[in-house]
Amino acid sequence: MTYQASLSYAVSQDQQDSLHKFREQFHFPRHEGKEAIYFCGNSLGLQPKALQAAIQQELEDWRTHAVEGYWKAQNPWLYYQQFCRKPLAPLVGALEQEVSVMNTLTTNLHLLMLSFYRPSGKRYKIIMEAGAFPSDQYAVETQVKLYGYNPADAIIEISPRPGEHLIRIEDILQAIGEQSDSLALLLFGGINYYTGQLFDMKALTEAAHQVGAFAGFDLAHAVGNVPLQLHDWEVDFAVWCSYKYLNGGPGAVGGAFIHEKHAAQLDYPRAGGWWGNDESTRFLMEKGFVPKATAEGWQLSTAQVFNMVGLKTSLEIFGSTSIAALREKSIQLTGYLEYLLHQIGSINFEILTPENCAERGAQLSLFFGNQGKAIHQQLTAAGIIVDYREPGVIRFAPAPLYNTYQDVFHVYEIISNIQTF
Repeated sequence: MTYQASLSYAVSQDQQDSLHKFREQFHFPRHEGKEAIYFCGNSLGLQPKALQAAIQQELEDWRTHAVEGYWKAQNPWLYYQQFCRKPLAPLVGALEQEVSVMNTLTTNLHLLMLSFYRPSGKRYKIIMEAGAFPSDQYAVETQVKLYGYNPADAIIEISPRPGEHLIRIEDILQAIGEQSDSLALLLFGGINYYTGQLFDMKALTEAAHQVGAFAGFDLAHAVGNVPLQLHDWEVDFAVWCSYKYLNGGPGAVGGAFIHEKHAAQLDYPRAGGWWGNDESTRFLMEKGFVPKATAEGWQLSTAQVFNMVGLKTSLEIFGSTSIAALREKSIQLTGYLEYLLHQIGSINFEILTPENCAERGAQLSLFFGNQGKAIHQQLTAAGIIVDYREPGVIRFAPAPLYNTYQDVFHVYEIISNIQTF
């Protein structure tokens, strides 16, 4: 695509954008009396304007019906998680029965590792990316300790090669092959939160299965961002949060995928809870856990209505478009941002995110060295909300559901005029 470094070009692209209409369905934070430029959806998505009325509806149903809201509410609470399950399935490339919304990301990761990390004999090791989000590191570290293993021995972290920022897939595949007799689980982020690198989940899953290991993914930065085909890739399990690209709100409910080949096995090992029990016998209040033959068989507790209403509201917006359309625009937005950044000669930086758009999502991570924090402060003062990470990295995430070409151009204008020291 041929880009142009001009406001008129950005305006013309927005006028042609079929997704531009969705911008008006979100609230933007304000800066000096006007909308801020928000490129931080990779940390927390924006609030849908319809959310206030949706929360008010649940409050009204609680006030009016009390406990009978479980079946008399406009959206009966007894089935609330199912209102999110159906629109989520196409976003992750899953069958509806393979998806559940419940708990939080790290809670779900621990629960599913109890099912899919079952070390035995010499097969006890886990391969993960070096520099994974800390919650994933802590979860894996503590899980291997539960079984009496030393994390330094049981956890194999794949790092970028010296002098590089990205992990080469051939290095991951080589490690899988080298650990073929000892590998129990491959656990990777679908997209690395720091660099924005998108991993080939299909190839990694196939490689793990070839050596008899399970494959699981943390999709916190991938769901609602890039197309996924978890069922067809035969991924064993995946977990995610819903407060980033899914705009579910701070601390919103997490999500989980369990492939049907596992979910349909009622005797599959798991931690059980009341809400995962078969609905036909749930209210008999008897001993004997009989799970649903779906991903919901891993649910523990009653649906968290007020923690799900934001996700439900946002998913209704996603239902008016497709992840393919969002991905197409996302590639164009990050491509335009990359193009404009390369026009800047007044400031030194390095783009850590892969140059190939097929290997990244809606994020560019820029390394500014020891100038990073000062530059972030200047961007904030200019009304640009982006994310800073030590040491010296600023993450720019133009979300296609609500960001525009004009947003990208104005970010370029402001960066071009930043004062460095």
